[in-house]
Amino acid sequence: MAKEVRVRFAPSPTGALHIGGVRTALYNYLFAKHHNGKFLLRIEDTDQTRFVEGAEQYIIDSLKWLGLTPDEGVGFGGELGPYKQSERKEIYKGYIEELLANGKAYYAFDTAEELDEARAKAEENKETFIYNWSTRGALKNSLSLSEEETKALLDAETPYVVRFKIDDTRTVLLDDLIRGKISIDASTLDDKVLFKSDGMPTYHMANIVDDHLMEITHVIRGEEWLPSMALHELLYDAFGWEAPRFAHLPLILKPEGKGKLSKRDGDKHGFPVFPMEWKTEEGVAKGYKEEGYFPDAVINMLALLGWSSGTDKEIYTMDELIQEFSLEKVSKSGARFSPDKATWFNNQYLQQKSAEELLPAFEEVLAVNGVEANSTLNIQVIELLKERADFVKDIYTQGEFFYIAPSSYDEKAAKKAFKEDSTEILTKFIEVLNGVEFDAETLHQAMADFVTAQEIGFGKIGMPLRLSLVGALQGPDVPVIMAMLGKDETIARINKIIETLG
Repeated sequence: MAKEVRVRFAPSPTGALHIGGVRTALYNYLFAKHHNGKFLLRIEDTDQTRFVEGAEQYIIDSLKWLGLTPDEGVGFGGELGPYKQSERKEIYKGYIEELLANGKAYYAFDTAEELDEARAKAEENKETFIYNWSTRGALKNSLSLSEEETKALLDAETPYVVRFKIDDTRTVLLDDLIRGKISIDASTLDDKVLFKSDGMPTYHMANIVDDHLMEITHVIRGEEWLPSMALHELLYDAFGWEAPRFAHLPLILKPEGKGKLSKRDGDKHGFPVFPMEWKTEEGVAKGYKEEGYFPDAVINMLALLGWSSGTDKEIYTMDELIQEFSLEKVSKSGARFSPDKATWFNNQYLQQKSAEELLPAFEEVLAVNGVEANSTLNIQVIELLKERADFVKDIYTQGEFFYIAPSSYDEKAAKKAFKEDSTEILTKFIEVLNGVEFDAETLHQAMADFVTAQEIGFGKIGMPLRLSLVGALQGPDVPVIMAMLGKDETIARINKIIETLG
């Protein structure tokens, strides 16, 4: 590719960033980095009525957390800004005037009521109303009115919009990098509004002008924008500009049933659909970050929702994804989201990390649970329990007894493990513990010798002992637990169960 590759992620600050949007950002990022190009963040806030406070910062924070740091854009600087559309209002006006002067656009003065009336009339005739070559002559615009009438309306500051005048005789030939060649009959398109009465351009107008001025070479976006592709190609043509290459990504589908993945699916099945937690008056929507997912696991999972290298390989580092990624290998059909697979990816990443790497995240979990950090014990707990964990928080859930002594005992387990002779057996075993070294191997031998000397089954000491230490009949080997708790804590817990159940 001769030109430097420049792509952009251009979300609207209308709420939390959906993981479908995150995947769009990811594919843009991978494509740019694969071609040694630039990845831009542009905030498309032309629709001020849908603007949500905090959404812009949320987008920036989410991209940073995931490691998708833009080279240019809102919050990241760059020479082709401003990168926020609401700060570019004056730029668009000049381009609208150029289209009007060249006869490529026109003023439309129709009120909302007049347009509703036209729609209702079309419905009566079992037709669909389209504002285009077939209807514009009978409507209130600068093509149907004389120059004098148009000027009078403008001088009187009559509210208007500017519409794009589409040449109905054309066939628009499109070439999408994922979907291939498409041809559209321009006579079926409507004269889209490019400029609104509030002085702001619509998405279509601002998008084209910004992509041109920001020197965007490839527009990689969701398939919901595919119907706009013909209009965008025509707009580039109207300005005499070279259009970027387009690529429309497949949808991320619900885990079951039809349609695209939504927040409702996440609420229903209890999984996040946002990268980070999003708080509103209605409540808190879960985020991958707060649920304990690793950012690299989320990236890996999203990369494979619609793209495949053509091999069975599933675990990729960011560098490997950058090296392997190409739009040719992106699927045309939707990719079904699987919450279980997302958990699986996190498990794979957790197992790859050492106890030292997991320690900071584990100590955060301890802090949330009001537990003081003890690095030596924490490393031991992580090493002991990480194999059974999908998330760092699972290590704490499974090993909570290392930090907090049981205050009660599982009822079913107590019936099974604590018998009439348990108090006597445990009391004798305390004497043994007082006289031995406290390492797992010695304690294991001490238990074996005790069972032989007392002529009892191993369960007679093993089960009540485990119950005293854990509060339930689960967890790692009892000698390992005792060694990690230490002599004083182990004996204190045995005394507590004797006192409570004996």
